[in-house]
Amino acid sequence: MRAVIQRVSSASVTIDDRVTGAIEGGLLVLLGIATGDAPADGAWLAQKIAGLRIFPDPEGRMNRSVAEIGGSVLVVSQFTLHASTRKGTRPSFNDAARPEVAQPLYELFLDQIAAELRPPTPLAAAGRIAAGEFGALMRVALVNDGPVTIVIDSRLRE
Repeated sequence: MRAVIQRVSSASVTIDDRVTGAIEGGLLVLLGIATGDAPADGAWLAQKIAGLRIFPDPEGRMNRSVAEIGGSVLVVSQFTLHASTRKGTRPSFNDAARPEVAQPLYELFLDQIAAELRPPTPLAAAGRIAAGEFGALMRVALVNDGPVTIVIDSRLRE
């Protein structure tokens, strides 16, 4: 799985003039699922994203995670993250997982990131996870905070 993570002060996704997900303060995650990805990739990625220390601490240093600040995460599926441009100028998407494989992994990832953000109290993480709609034509709006943009690939495990 490949993710483009952006620290945002706000983000939303709109489908057919209807906002399907919106957050204030947190992370926008564009998620691409490749052929051969498995649930373990999503679990590793969710843990990595929830723990990324890219929010400022009281001294202004990037030293706090989205989980620590109580921030939200908007996840948008994006198969184009696995585009290959090796030949010519028309991207190939052969490395992207087929929808029947990718959609269940995307939905599982939503559960995995929600579990990572769940506070250590009985309170639920409701409202902290928002999502686009798998396979839909979406409009994503965001205000990048920083800007801070990070790319993570579960196959590289950097």
